Amino acid sequence: MKRRAAAARRVVLTATSAVLAGAVLAGCGTGDDVPASATTDPARPTTTLPATTLPTTTKTPEGTLLVADFGSDTVTFVDPDKGPIDSVQVGKAPYGLAVGEDGRAWVATAEGVAVVDTAVRKRVDRIPYETETGPVTTGEYRGGGMGIALAPDGRHVYVGVNVPDGNGVLEVIDADEREVTDTVPVGRRPFDVDVSKDGHEVYATDHDSFDVTVVRADSPKSKKPRPKSKPRRIEVAPYGTEGGLGSWLKPHYTAVRPADGKLLLPFEGEKLVVLDPRTGEYDVEKMTANTHQHGVTVTDDGTLYAVGTGPIDPDADEGPSLTVRAKDGKERVIPLDGPHEDVAVSEDGRTAYVTGGFTRDGYWNGISVVDTADGSVRRLPAGERPLGIAVL
Repeated sequence: MKRRAAAARRVVLTATSAVLAGAVLAGCGTGDDVPASATTDPARPTTTLPATTLPTTTKTPEGTLLVADFGSDTVTFVDPDKGPIDSVQVGKAPYGLAVGEDGRAWVATAEGVAVVDTAVRKRVDRIPYETETGPVTTGEYRGGGMGIALAPDGRHVYVGVNVPDGNGVLEVIDADEREVTDTVPVGRRPFDVDVSKDGHEVYATDHDSFDVTVVRADSPKSKKPRPKSKPRRIEVAPYGTEGGLGSWLKPHYTAVRPADGKLLLPFEGEKLVVLDPRTGEYDVEKMTANTHQHGVTVTDDGTLYAVGTGPIDPDADEGPSLTVRAKDGKERVIPLDGPHEDVAVSEDGRTAYVTGGFTRDGYWNGISVVDTADGSVRRLPAGERPLGIAVL
């Protein structure tokens, strides 16, 4: 989706062990949504913004972090050294976000795509979905936007819209007109959305249908792109699809490799699927973290960062971690304290920021700041259940 990481921008389990794991790890099995009127679990700590909140007349400093607060209706601006500086109301249960070179942030909420001017920290619009997603709710299975990405030229926004109990939809937004110009059917629960480097293809990672949908777009110079051909859904299931909706072994997030445009999808800290979206074929490479993996990003030099949320089977799997994988396949696995969801990387590549939010139990309201050179980790407060993250 893509959350911009700096200036550029997942043990085969038996059915029994998978069921036992359901109470341990969140994010992939079955569950109920929470009505929009419900409040955050009072047992969970909340983040209180400091008294030194920057006035909105002060331009947001470069390098500030922006996170989507899934546990509230806001995005939070975070000083990478000190913590939160401001929050902005955007809409119910924001999930993914993407930031353009013009400083506009596009935030996928349950109600629509919010547009935030990050320089002055103000919401300037919210674009409703054309797709009917039912009542506005919170929770892991809520309807509305999930993954979101920008075309390379910034003219179009692509958002994966979850339709509860059905297949999802990719909605195309004209960034200047701020309106939906096209809708394309994709798979179930589009966790992530990515765009090819040339802007000609869009990739929706469909968690609950074990696939990636490839959508062909017209030239990025076109104001209203439409797919040139029928969307192609490519099954991505290195463990198979046994268990269906109740399976944990599904695709979650995707990164587009800069060198060749192939898609990188980690599974369980054991397998990295390298998918060629042109042919639909993929290779599987070994990974070493042995943990359930969610968010990923890749930097221009080909380094892959993959977030481990924790074990499916606590007797066999390792805990939360961040995998730093060089382009030659060598990995460093950096332990983290508690589940995490997504990751962004500083422009110089020296720091990774990993959000502590989670759509189900186990979340915490902060960010782990990881020194990619020595592997040291410090915690930083952030918003409510921060999921999507970008470096401004």
